[in-house]
Amino acid sequence: MRHEAFILLTRVKALLSPYIGIKMRKKAFILWTVFLMTMTVQAQLLYRISGNNLEKPSYIVGTYHLAPSAYVDSIPGLRATIDEVGQVCGELDMSLLRSQENVIKMTQAMLLPEGQTLQSLLSEEEQGRLNALMKELMGVDLTNPMVGSQLGKMTPQAISTQLTLMMYMKVHPGSNANDGIDDYLQTAGAEKGKKIMGLETVDQQVKALFLSTTLDRQKQLLMCMVDNKDYQLHVTEEIIKAYFSQDLERIKTITDEKLGNSCDSREEEENILIYDRNADWVKKMPAIMAETSTLFAVGAAHLVGEKGVLTLLRNAGYQVDGMK
Repeated sequence: MRHEAFILLTRVKALLSPYIGIKMRKKAFILWTVFLMTMTVQAQLLYRISGNNLEKPSYIVGTYHLAPSAYVDSIPGLRATIDEVGQVCGELDMSLLRSQENVIKMTQAMLLPEGQTLQSLLSEEEQGRLNALMKELMGVDLTNPMVGSQLGKMTPQAISTQLTLMMYMKVHPGSNANDGIDDYLQTAGAEKGKKIMGLETVDQQVKALFLSTTLDRQKQLLMCMVDNKDYQLHVTEEIIKAYFSQDLERIKTITDEKLGNSCDSREEEENILIYDRNADWVKKMPAIMAETSTLFAVGAAHLVGEKGVLTLLRNAGYQVDGMK
């Protein structure tokens, strides 16, 4: 699941808000997600990075973009770490998402090219399957003229991300979209006078999350989500359980699970979304850590595995230890 896309969608939810509430308006429509991943067998989410000529240790915590801010207190040592470090570094400096310029960039990335519509990309049979799910979740579908004219302009990737969130919200009503752990860590750091920064620019995130896949592949993945909604929810629930038990290895096992068909992530897609970004971050982190002690907060799925950030840091000569 492209969890970063959930965060971007929270900043442009005005595109969808007139329609989403028809069935869920009383259920606090939320675009935040509670399942970022971290922890090994020792159940850790927070790690200390030391050695390799660092004057002071830095830290990295695995997040899940739907996890609420209150979960900070369930991660041993995290609040003390915020006090200790000189800066907080997320995947993205979230304050950048408040600028009109970047809202426009994100909105444009989620819209189809001029002259194309979702209806023109899908066959009548595919539209029927999609409409059935939209009707279930929203109470309306693309046959509604207003909905069709507005949501019909969005890319399959944007629709897929939105519907995935709505499925989650139907099972977990009442979540607070404005109370995510990622945003909280940066806000708490800023309130304590810490410098806030990001490992990526808005342009980089938009490109990776919304512009790296052809429309044909986006359409295929949208229909995979429509046709496998129960499996999608099952995976989401399992990841949430693994996150809250702080079991990184379990998270990796779940996210690596395959259906054995075209719905599975391709190698090049996994590289774009996870592994290439991991490698890029680890190249940037030494200079950031040399500047001052830093708390890095990134999606837990980025931490684990042979090409995960923890292993890459160790391979670069750093000592990486779970915080007790």
